[in-house]
Amino acid sequence: MISEVFITCAVTGGGGAPKQKNVPVTPREIADSAIEAARAGAAVVHLHVRDLKTGQGVLDLGLYRETVQRIRESDANPVINLTTGEGCYIVLGSSNSPLPLSAETDMLGALERLVHIEELRPEICTLDCGSMSARGTSEGAMINTIGTLRAMAARLQELGVKPELEVFDTGHLKMVKDLVKEGLIDDVPLIQLCMGVGYGAPADLTTLTTLVHQLPPDAVYSTFSVGSMQLPYAALAPMIGANVRVGLEDNLYLSRGRLATNAELVQRAVEILDRLGVRVLGPNEVRETLKLKVHA
Repeated sequence: MISEVFITCAVTGGGGAPKQKNVPVTPREIADSAIEAARAGAAVVHLHVRDLKTGQGVLDLGLYRETVQRIRESDANPVINLTTGEGCYIVLGSSNSPLPLSAETDMLGALERLVHIEELRPEICTLDCGSMSARGTSEGAMINTIGTLRAMAARLQELGVKPELEVFDTGHLKMVKDLVKEGLIDDVPLIQLCMGVGYGAPADLTTLTTLVHQLPPDAVYSTFSVGSMQLPYAALAPMIGANVRVGLEDNLYLSRGRLATNAELVQRAVEILDRLGVRVLGPNEVRETLKLKVHA
């Protein structure tokens, strides 16, 4: 068990349009929610942006620019963590006739997925370390090839932006180790163990501890689970040496039937950790621990 952790708040997520009104959509809503979460105790805010008309997750530089600017102009000072997960989804035409691909496919090149990172230079951005079948469509998949991941990791290293290495299943952790071995990840490796997501690793304790035992020895890592297990994972995380992630990207509810805000989820995590005697780190402590480069 560790005695100090940092909290990441995943503010809105990408993918499909939110069905509940508590999920922020506009740059102002996303930024305001991130700022509130930071003031509640989140050292890191993880951000997607959403199309203003459809609510779908998009890679739109203008929306990212406005969202990040609003957060940076506040006095909250959280570590900003932007997604690079848009532009990696492929949807086959059908099982028997996979080509041509469905119009829902949004595959982009490795460097195209980093345009917002190039301009805005967050301290952290995510890097999904493998491929996985997507829930919600029988012919869809998240595709991250070895070549794509190497190219993205190399460019992030040049930019001085630390990748948060997203692990959705055991094979993804092998990719993490290869990137570290190849010198594409600077010290300290930052890893996120993503549990219960789609057809990835289930959120049971046996699977989680298996992943933890396979981590690089010097890694700093966090873990979360989607849905009703989000807050129990906030209690579990420090017991296995992990930091905490909560937020509306992964779970909409504070309790049964009670929709949450991001700030409320962070505050509940802070309360849980406090009762366990675990100190919650602030943004500048996280910057020092992770050796982050501040560009703005």
